[in-house]
Amino acid sequence: MNPRRNPNLLKWLFIPLLIIMLTLVGYFLSRNYFIPSDRSRRVVTWIRNPLAYPDWSVEELTRCKSTSPFLFPTSGYIGFLWDDSFRPGHRHQGIDIFTSQGSGESPVFAAYDGYLTRMTDWKSSLIIRIPSDPLHPDRQIWTYYTHLANKDGNYYIVDDFPPGTTDLFISEGTLLGYQGNYSGTPGNPVGVHLHFSIVKDDGRGTFLNELNIKNTLDPSSYFDLPLNGIDNPDQIPLCSSFSSN
Repeated sequence: MNPRRNPNLLKWLFIPLLIIMLTLVGYFLSRNYFIPSDRSRRVVTWIRNPLAYPDWSVEELTRCKSTSPFLFPTSGYIGFLWDDSFRPGHRHQGIDIFTSQGSGESPVFAAYDGYLTRMTDWKSSLIIRIPSDPLHPDRQIWTYYTHLANKDGNYYIVDDFPPGTTDLFISEGTLLGYQGNYSGTPGNPVGVHLHFSIVKDDGRGTFLNELNIKNTLDPSSYFDLPLNGIDNPDQIPLCSSFSSN
């Protein structure tokens, strides 16, 4: 039978093809552009009852392994990973470490030695220059810390680092401030957490725009944790679950 002479046959051929295409598109978007719902649910579950899931937490000023380059900069649950997404087309540039405490209560520390800068207009953010990347000593990298302010933009950064601080040397483990919920828009809070990312150098001695994931590095190897959201879509980031393979 010639399908061109039978419109009904064309319709019944087209519908299955359309369903298959929509299924593939949905899978692609969920795999590459949206945080898995299980991850979001686990964040809420942990925040509500962290004592029930002690293995999910990381502890400030500790390392996964004795050889891990970076200290954990704060305590809490690493709920969202590098290359997760919150909306179509968005790719998360770092990791989010959530606390079960209130805004301004959970301390944040430097993950590695470096030179701290706080731009004059930064209410909740700091960036630390590391002249020699511990994994690639021939390059310079930057570690970025943000949400260190309350929902109205009143900062929790310690007084040692006022706005305008530039290239001040600090040691790993130095207290930087406290986790907050400032979103960048006063009165529109995000959940209380630390957003931490590793930012590339522009080759001329300054940092690239952290908002573009291409300007950041996968932090997995620096913490010895599975922190890549694409490679580990469902895995809880536990030290024991890390594999270098």
